[in-house]
Amino acid sequence: MRDLRYILLLAVLLAAAACSQDKGNYDYVDLREPVIAGLEDQSVQTFSTLRVQPDLGEEEFPEEEYAFEWKVLNQNASEEAVVIGTERNLDYEVTLAPGAYNLYFTLTQKSTGLYWQKGVSLIVSSSMSEGWMVLCDDEGRARLDFISALTSETMGDVLRGSSMPQMNGPRRIQWLSDKTDAASPYYLLTDDGATRLGKDAFEWKPEYDFGYEVAVQEKLTPYSIVSAGFGKVVVSGTNAHYCEIMGIAGLYGSAVNKGFAVSEYVGANVLASQVYVAVYLLYDIDNKRFMAYCPLLATNDLGGLDPLADMSAMGQIAEGMAPGAGVLGTAFDKWPEGMDLVYMENTRYDPGNAKMGLTYAILKDGSTCHLYGIQLGDMLRYADCTYVLGKGYYADLSQCKDILHQDALYAFSSLKGYMYYAVGGTVYRVNLTETPLKSEVQFTLSGEKITCFKFNLYQKSENMQKSYDLVVGSQKNGKGILRVYEGRESDGDFSIVQPQKYEGFTTIVDASYKERVY
Repeated sequence: MRDLRYILLLAVLLAAAACSQDKGNYDYVDLREPVIAGLEDQSVQTFSTLRVQPDLGEEEFPEEEYAFEWKVLNQNASEEAVVIGTERNLDYEVTLAPGAYNLYFTLTQKSTGLYWQKGVSLIVSSSMSEGWMVLCDDEGRARLDFISALTSETMGDVLRGSSMPQMNGPRRIQWLSDKTDAASPYYLLTDDGATRLGKDAFEWKPEYDFGYEVAVQEKLTPYSIVSAGFGKVVVSGTNAHYCEIMGIAGLYGSAVNKGFAVSEYVGANVLASQVYVAVYLLYDIDNKRFMAYCPLLATNDLGGLDPLADMSAMGQIAEGMAPGAGVLGTAFDKWPEGMDLVYMENTRYDPGNAKMGLTYAILKDGSTCHLYGIQLGDMLRYADCTYVLGKGYYADLSQCKDILHQDALYAFSSLKGYMYYAVGGTVYRVNLTETPLKSEVQFTLSGEKITCFKFNLYQKSENMQKSYDLVVGSQKNGKGILRVYEGRESDGDFSIVQPQKYEGFTTIVDASYKERVY
């Protein structure tokens, strides 16, 4: 212990001697502390000029003593920062790709290396960042036009300058942001095949061809791509193909329907945000019955069961896994059989508050027309859905005028129990809560024929209420016209709505809204 005390005493004496010899011989620097102000979040378009003048207070910061730097860092990519200016005031012609960035201003004292930094957000948009994608038939050729929400400009034939080969027989333009490559989330579907398109200006690469997503030898030409849970389903010809996505990009495999043909429509839950073991709805056009397809049933964890079964059998499987919660509702006694499927559409309308949007199906038996509302949920019910299947709605549509007209187009609202259909240039509404059902004219487009009729289901929360807007594409004297009728404030009564109107197209086949993806 004595030795330790001697060591501590010696250390104190040495420290005191060192302090006594310190004469305070230091180089002091006049430090001017900047107060960086005047920087706010920025939003600009590509190829415009971004000008920012920071406020550094009353102190002077001459260029011979201080260095200035402006740099940006992409918020959604692992990229290095890009320097876009080295002057005190930023004057930059924007050549950045559209996206979300952080913009940093740095002031550095050259003599010491001390620096101060301030950051704000920077959103870079292009005229094609947001707006309507309008798919047209131009004498058989698939043509894509675009209505910019930023400039109100209509850009015609935006794919013509790309290296993409000509595609004929346009079917649909579709956004599938959460089930594909984020750099190319838009799908162009045609009779010739399908391809993805890039997110910025619909740019194209050979690897965007749909064939790169298929594991079978045959060429698939989907009518639409329907996603739910960890997968997605397409129908090509009369065969349905499934692609599983469990954290990695999967491939579409062999036809899931064995020994019978299916219609082009696929039912799925488009309301729930989380579904683990999704159930899809197919229609067997040979045996005239609905079939339920639950692909994950085939896994060992769920018993290795047949994933494809008629609705009654799938209901029994569901009850076995979730007694009392397998099938919701009693709108009809038996699952329909023996009729022809006319049309099917997925909606977010959820009358039972079970996070299971109604899938409406129009079936006909001779001149009799029936409407069924079927709900599809989650076999495991771990997330949003409280049931597996649902018998949500039934009604007889036979008294509705021209309901089975050969040129009729149909659309179902997610706002309320409303059905709409168009024949020629006339739009009808059917209130599905009334008995008996009857049709009422909403409006007539004189001298026009309606060629596109739908509700666009928006994906971003800030746009959700626009999912109730009715989208109508029509043709008059060979010219296409797009109208968008507001639905939320009008409570689905489009007879009182003055629509937004866009012109300058050829025959409109489909229209989908491109929302900002950053």
